Amino acid sequence: MSIVGYARVSTDHQSLDQQRDALTVAGCERLFTDQLSGGVGDNRPGLAALLDYVRAGDTVVVVALDRLGRSLSGIIRTVETLTEAGVLLRSLREGIDYSTATGRMLAGIFAALAAYERELMHERAAAARAAARARGRHTGRPPKLTPAQTRQIRSLRERGESISDLVAGYGVSRATIYRALNTATEPAPA
Repeated sequence: MSIVGYARVSTDHQSLDQQRDALTVAGCERLFTDQLSGGVGDNRPGLAALLDYVRAGDTVVVVALDRLGRSLSGIIRTVETLTEAGVLLRSLREGIDYSTATGRMLAGIFAALAAYERELMHERAAAARAAARARGRHTGRPPKLTPAQTRQIRSLRERGESISDLVAGYGVSRATIYRALNTATEPAPA
């Protein structure tokens, strides 16, 4: 079980020295750092290396939770990743320590917030899909076959063409061929 620190500053003009000093005093045996904006998303090599390095039972120490990400959702995702891996988290500024009862309670709150955020995203996506369908727009992946190709496949199959030949001829999966054969016959274009 090791104690690992993570420090991040947003620009090259800022110094990591203060965070490094605080993490060293907190007992960190190894430090991972990033010197770039939290707005770059999950593309932070130092954080990625830390997540790859830590194991269950290890403790990650940060000077403040906002060092884990720029947005609440980014912070929550990182905290969830650590928690799922069995890694404890300690934040010096907020006084959060996941090895304590209060820290575990906060972990539960973060998990509830993350679940709430995921639910809201699903609801917004479902509402957007419903609105698109109401306007006659297709949602989801584009179809592999055009209506004309679907008619051709049905016609070829009726004439005895094998499923394997249809798969090879149209460059699609067997499931796509079967879907084309099982869809309701569409009227020919006028």
